[in-house]
Amino acid sequence: MKVENNKMVGVDYKLTVDGQIADQSRPGQPLEFIFGTGMLLPKFEEAIQGKEVGDRVEFTLSPKDGYGELIAEAIVDLPKDIFMVDGKLAEDILFAGSQVPMSDAQGNRMMGIVREVGDQTVKMDFNHPMAGKTLNFEVEVVSVRDVTPEDLQGGCSCGECGDGCSEDCGCEDHDGHCNCH
Repeated sequence: MKVENNKMVGVDYKLTVDGQIADQSRPGQPLEFIFGTGMLLPKFEEAIQGKEVGDRVEFTLSPKDGYGELIAEAIVDLPKDIFMVDGKLAEDILFAGSQVPMSDAQGNRMMGIVREVGDQTVKMDFNHPMAGKTLNFEVEVVSVRDVTPEDLQGGCSCGECGDGCSEDCGCEDHDGHCNCH
């Protein structure tokens, strides 16, 4: 069976960025997804389309085809006092590299990365952590099958979570987002 739209596909993969492994599937726990539904980067899907179980492919995605270029306007200085919780500064999250869930004025949730903590401000980066990066993938197709009704109900693709990620699920991607589909 070939990788094509509306097939459940399982892949083992390794993502290398700047010469370092940035993300990879765990042994025996392939990334499973319904092909052609927009769950993965379009160019990733394009690279494996038509492949069969056992096929391996290596490909590189430019920032444009990955998570986009860095957007300077997405790096902002925020007043330090917005990080107050119960009248105290949330110092446990205020360090360079910390990922902090936040909301904009319209209530949209977003993840920000602390880049710098100053006396009065915190420099936050709301770019995707892989923005501006060249992505090098090594992928092996390990399964291709028809989609079942259970697949359409969601749940965890790794089989460890039940109906969704818990904090210790291990299904998080390199951004800390749940990979349960």
